[in-house]
Amino acid sequence: MTEEAKPDEAKPDEAKPGEAKPGELPNYRHVRWMKHFDEIDREIAQLASVCKISILDPGVIERVLHKDTLVCGTQNPRAFEKLRSLLMMHYSVRDKAVVALGEKETMLILGEIVGRLRSRYGDRLGGPAA
Repeated sequence: MTEEAKPDEAKPDEAKPGEAKPGELPNYRHVRWMKHFDEIDREIAQLASVCKISILDPGVIERVLHKDTLVCGTQNPRAFEKLRSLLMMHYSVRDKAVVALGEKETMLILGEIVGRLRSRYGDRLGGPAA
């Protein structure tokens, strides 16, 4: 009995539309969105570190968005406000990326970035380990 590939699954040496084949560089669109998210999310991680916030712990992002400064381990109003603004920017950019790339590819990009940030910041970001 032969195994047929499902229509929505790419063969190992083939790429889905908009993705790079194995061994090739990702397309320009992917790289551009990745860079944009990386810049925003790296700054979010730095500011969360300054404010001593475990930003990936459950409910923490919502508390920051609702201006709950009690989530901070240290008071730095300027850094907290910038962090909040960047979180709002992140969600706005994510919505645009979902329209441009699709939800699956956007989530893959964000997953890669969170992984890099975890390797750089370790447990300071909080949340479950990747």
